[in-house]
Amino acid sequence: MQSLAQIPDQLQQMNSTQTFDVTMYKNAPNRAVISVHVFAEEKPNDLDRPARLDLANLANHLGVFMVTPAHGGAVFTNVVLGKYDLTVTAVGYLSSHQDVTVLSPVTQQVDIVLHRDPYAVSLNEASGSMPTKAKKEARRVVSLLRSGQLDDARKHLEKAYNLSPSNADLNFLLGYLHFQQQDYEQAGRYLSTAASLNPHSAQTLTLLGRTNLLRENYPAARSALEQAILADSEDWQAHDLLAVAYLHEKEYSMARDEAQTAIAKGVRNASASAELALGQALIGLGKREEAVQALKIFVNESREHSVVSEVRTMITNLQKTEVGSAAGGNSIGADITTQVDLIAAVPKPVLSIQTWRPPDIDDAKPVLTPGETCPATQVLAGSGERVRELVQDVTRFGADEVLFHRSLDSVGLSAYTETRKYSYVAAISTRPGSVVIDEYRTDRNVQAGDPDSISTTGFVMLPLVFHPEIQGDFEFDCEGQGDWNGQTVWLMHFRQRPDRPNRMQDYTVAGKSFRIDLKGRAWISADKFQIMRIDADIVTPIHEIQLLSEHQRVEFGPVPFAKKNTSLWLPKDAEIYLDFGKHHYYRRHSFDHYMLFDVDVAEKDKVPPGAPTSGPTATAEKNP
Repeated sequence: MQSLAQIPDQLQQMNSTQTFDVTMYKNAPNRAVISVHVFAEEKPNDLDRPARLDLANLANHLGVFMVTPAHGGAVFTNVVLGKYDLTVTAVGYLSSHQDVTVLSPVTQQVDIVLHRDPYAVSLNEASGSMPTKAKKEARRVVSLLRSGQLDDARKHLEKAYNLSPSNADLNFLLGYLHFQQQDYEQAGRYLSTAASLNPHSAQTLTLLGRTNLLRENYPAARSALEQAILADSEDWQAHDLLAVAYLHEKEYSMARDEAQTAIAKGVRNASASAELALGQALIGLGKREEAVQALKIFVNESREHSVVSEVRTMITNLQKTEVGSAAGGNSIGADITTQVDLIAAVPKPVLSIQTWRPPDIDDAKPVLTPGETCPATQVLAGSGERVRELVQDVTRFGADEVLFHRSLDSVGLSAYTETRKYSYVAAISTRPGSVVIDEYRTDRNVQAGDPDSISTTGFVMLPLVFHPEIQGDFEFDCEGQGDWNGQTVWLMHFRQRPDRPNRMQDYTVAGKSFRIDLKGRAWISADKFQIMRIDADIVTPIHEIQLLSEHQRVEFGPVPFAKKNTSLWLPKDAEIYLDFGKHHYYRRHSFDHYMLFDVDVAEKDKVPPGAPTSGPTATAEKNP
């Protein structure tokens, strides 16, 4: 790890969102500063908890965010002139939006008053950590909940909650407990708080959506389930429940699409309930023959289910209606969709010890477009060329990096959380038969070591699987055509060949390196062959170092650089789930405010890869 003094001036000025005295910052020419102060409505003092500030440029919809400390101010620097939307959120308060117009390069003060959310649980602290005594109670709670001893679980859970009321896990467990006791009002309160504290928990969001369905609050259910799918698009139950929400809002086309996705992602007959939702969506769309087929599949795969007799009656009525319509009779209409309890058909939620991490890449079934043949050779050639271009065009780039680290215990409860901010630099160099990427991080708060003494790097390297020099090390299988965020993509599965060298990843423990073979799936755009997302797992556990599993998920996006008149596809967010050294770890790396460095060709060979560069041979350009 380099010290701040070893980082060149360009990198010291990279950061565009910090909390500090504005007068101490050297702003770029023709750029403005927005200073934000957040107040609470019930008292004239500053907000007593952290708040998240999102600043979005309305011209290009690019945005930045920052999290302010309790009682702290916040400053956005190097702001391009234009119109912005400022959104401020804090746990226990309603979100606030404000339009901000920046007309000249000056410091602009913005005051925001947040109003308390009447439905939020009052929190006494904003930390996600859990005291030792509360953790002990929580472990007993998980065991009791799994065995169905709800009353005993509640006693221990209330003790833990009183010790740590702002812990996301405890709020989730209280929500789960009240859900099992069919107290959906209380369940919704605790689950809403848990979702606010941990907005990336698909398990929490899915149960919150299900709870809101049972409360007949369909807009809230839809919102929670849509967020659950963003957090984990592979969870078929979230898609199934979202189809139910759409059905109640009479959005039949959207309900059909979600039900079909749930069916495609479900394992074996587990997703039979989605056939019921699909059948009712097809009734709403007037497609009775297709609806009957879907409902028959549900009956055949769910013979012991309590709603089967009702579904058989529905099928009979639909078939009679078809005959009646053919003879000029009246149509039954879409009110048939209200005759069966759709929620009852969805399997009941259960606590799982594996909720802390997504499924292995080979256990996740991707949704594919029927009838589309994948041009594997063309996809590999096109994606390989994109990666080659990136390596040729970029010598060194930097970015602002935010690392969120969470350590979990054996039942998936948070034991420790930490957030750090870094100045990040990656240097790319080519050598005969290989590509080398050196990464450097400088902790802005100059803290010793890494969280839990674990350093995670190499996210920028994952696309190199498709580099022409490295493709031969892997087996590829083009699975078919799919969709990623509304864009048509090809899904390419890859796996390290055991007979080829591993040039992608290793683990270094106590000075000794261990080969880590990877397998994964890439989402590659069908038009430009850009790599948009990669999920990867280790092929086999490495028991010698107690590495039982590792799951990576990296999303890439275009980063525009006006000076070079180009957009480079670089990492935007990376998540990693580790079962390592008898502990579970979750990490999220977020990258923003990229800076591109150009080094004179004549000087490249004189500069060691990754070393700081200054003087006339180096220039730096920040993306807008």
